[in-house]
Amino acid sequence: MRYSDYTVEQLREELGQLKEASQRAEQLGDIQEVVIVERKMQMVASYLLNPEDYEIGEIYEIQGDPGYTFKISFLEGVMAWGHRVNLLGNEEEKQTALPISILQKK
Repeated sequence: MRYSDYTVEQLREELGQLKEASQRAEQLGDIQEVVIVERKMQMVASYLLNPEDYEIGEIYEIQGDPGYTFKISFLEGVMAWGHRVNLLGNEEEKQTALPISILQKK
């Protein structure tokens, strides 16, 4: 089943299970597994948010990446497509997609 088909309750339950899995992997020292589970958690958390709260052309801070901000070009589901902007205000040429759960208003 895809996350887009989950109910809010199922998404919250999945998020709880993923947090437990992340803690277990961290205790075992499995850094790769921690990273994978955290990415899944970001995706699940995105489905708990409203994409309409994010505006095209706006610049958002990227959670966990203080050296860059993110300028949204368009939204596709819970993914924001756009360009990273460095501290000097230079946009990267390559367009990337980020889950909306890691974007925060400046």
